[in-house]
Amino acid sequence: MAEIFEKILQAWQAQSNWEVIAVILGVAYLVLAIRQNNWCWYAAFASTAIFSWLFWDVSLLMESALNVYYLVMAVYGWWAWKHGNADATQDLPIQTWGLKQHSVVIASVLSLTFLSGWLLTENTGAVMPYLDSFTTWGSVITTYMVARKVLENWLYWQVFNSCAIVLYIDRELYLVALLMAVYLVLAMVGWLRWRSDYKQQNSAEPACAAA
Repeated sequence: MAEIFEKILQAWQAQSNWEVIAVILGVAYLVLAIRQNNWCWYAAFASTAIFSWLFWDVSLLMESALNVYYLVMAVYGWWAWKHGNADATQDLPIQTWGLKQHSVVIASVLSLTFLSGWLLTENTGAVMPYLDSFTTWGSVITTYMVARKVLENWLYWQVFNSCAIVLYIDRELYLVALLMAVYLVLAMVGWLRWRSDYKQQNSAEPACAAA
């Protein structure tokens, strides 16, 4: 453990200004998302634009492709939060998914993980292809859940970010691993904050209807 902390310090000292900016923007994205602030998508776009080349450089092919997806989802998320509600006069509300929808999510992530993991193993020199695939496909679906303001997205992030920490430490991307650890804490804060907002949102709806 002490060796990992020492390498994190060394990586921090050796990193470029762009990496520092990307880390700061990555944290800003989550903090703003927790507050349901639409500026989170601007921070997400800028952060992933900087990070996109990093994973390719260390042969995490799926993670590299994931960042291209993040760029697209940053645009979609911005639009959905502002214009995705059926009531055009209000922003998109927080929603929850039922057991059927979550079953589809879990089955899809596992199926895609085994498929892409096998393809990467057979056709590329990708490192830890199955774990790489799992975090990638999980992040793909969970980012969509954020864009649609699905409450349970924060619980999914706990699983996928935990796995990503293992992946990044293996690749000696210690600063990115540290960022994922920060994300774990923020995801729990996000869950508690959105759950509270969801309850307030639902309790306000009957009052509005009665008025």
